[in-house]
Amino acid sequence: MEGMAGQKSSLTWLVNIAALVLVVMWTIPTAGLFVSSFRDRDQISATGWWKSMTSSEQTGFVRTGTADDQTQDGDLYVLEGNVLGEGQSLVGWGTRSREPAAYKAGETAELDGAQLTVNEDGSYRLESTAPFEMRRGERIFVTTASPPHFTLSNYSRVLSAEGIGRAFMNTMTVTIPATIIPILIAAFAAYALAWMEFPGRALLTAAVVGLLVVPLQVALIPLLRLHNEIGIGKGYLGIWLAHTGFGLPLAIYLLRNYMAGLPREVIESARVDGATEFQIFRKIILPLSFPALASFAIFQFLWVWNDLLVATVFLGNTREQLVMTGVLRELMGSKGGEWEILATSAFISISVPLLVFFAMQKYLVRGLLAGSVKGG
Repeated sequence: MEGMAGQKSSLTWLVNIAALVLVVMWTIPTAGLFVSSFRDRDQISATGWWKSMTSSEQTGFVRTGTADDQTQDGDLYVLEGNVLGEGQSLVGWGTRSREPAAYKAGETAELDGAQLTVNEDGSYRLESTAPFEMRRGERIFVTTASPPHFTLSNYSRVLSAEGIGRAFMNTMTVTIPATIIPILIAAFAAYALAWMEFPGRALLTAAVVGLLVVPLQVALIPLLRLHNEIGIGKGYLGIWLAHTGFGLPLAIYLLRNYMAGLPREVIESARVDGATEFQIFRKIILPLSFPALASFAIFQFLWVWNDLLVATVFLGNTREQLVMTGVLRELMGSKGGEWEILATSAFISISVPLLVFFAMQKYLVRGLLAGSVKGG
C-alpha cells in the first residue's frame, strides 16, 4: 500500500521536480543580478546578462571634423579621424540612421558630393575636390562589436560615492543586536513556559499565540510615542527594542514548542541530581535547542536586514542614519536609469543574508519541523 511508513510515495518525483523548479526560479535572477553588477552601462543597455560572455553589438554615430579641420592632399580636401572606441571592432557603417550597417569596412559611399571611406581599424577619410564649408561635422553611423568586459568600478563607486558603505554599517549595527536580544529573551521565556510550573502559564502561552496575528503596523505610532515620552526617541536603542518586541512572539512560540518536545527524563534527572533551573537551562536546554535557535536567528536576521518600514519610523531618514533598504529606495528615485548602480547595490544588499542562510540552512528545517510537531 502506498503512503505506509517505510514505503516511498509515488509522488516523490513530483515533489523533487517542484523543489527543483523553485530553486531554479530563485537562482536564475540572483545569478543575473550578480553578473550585471560587474557590467558597465553600455553593456547592460545593449544585451542581457545571459549574453555577457559574448561580444555585444551597439549602434551609434560619430561626427567628422568641420571645415576648420580639413587638410589638403594634392587637389583633394580631406577630413580624417576614427569612429571606434577602445576595444571596439567595426561590424558595419552607414550614412543614414535607418541603415547603420549598409557598408562594410573599406567600402566607399557618396556623401554630399564627397567620398567617405571607413576602414576596418575604424579610421575614416572624407575627401572632396571642393573645400569643405560645413560648421558641423557629418554624421557617420556605425555598428560596433565590443568584447566581454567586467569591471569592479561599480562596486568602488557604490561603496564610496553612493553611500552604500555607510548604510551597510548602519544595517549591521541594527541587525546584529536586533537578532541577538530577542533570542536571549525568548529562550528564557520559552523555557519557563515549557518546563516551569506557575499560575497563568496557559494564559501567557495563549497570549503569545494571539500576538502572532497582530500586524506590526498598528503598533508603530503608539510605540514611537512611548519612546519619545520615556526619552529614547529615534536611535539605535529604539529600533533594537522595536524589533525585539515585534520578533518575540514568533521566537517564544517556536522555542517553546521545541523545548517542550525535549526528553522529560533528562530534565527530571537533572533536577533529582540537584541542578537549579538556570543550570538545566544553560547546560541542557540551550545545547539541545540549537537548531530552533538557529532557525529563528535566520528568520529574524533576514527580516531585520530587509526591513524598511521599522527603520524609517524608529531610526530616521538622514544620510547618516539610512540603512541599506533606505539607500536603495533613494537610488531607485535618483538613478533609475543607471542599472549598473542599482544591480551592484542590490547584490551588496542581499550578499550578507545569502551568506547567513547558506551557513545555517541545515538547522532551519530541523528547527521548524521539530517546533511544529512537538508540544507539551
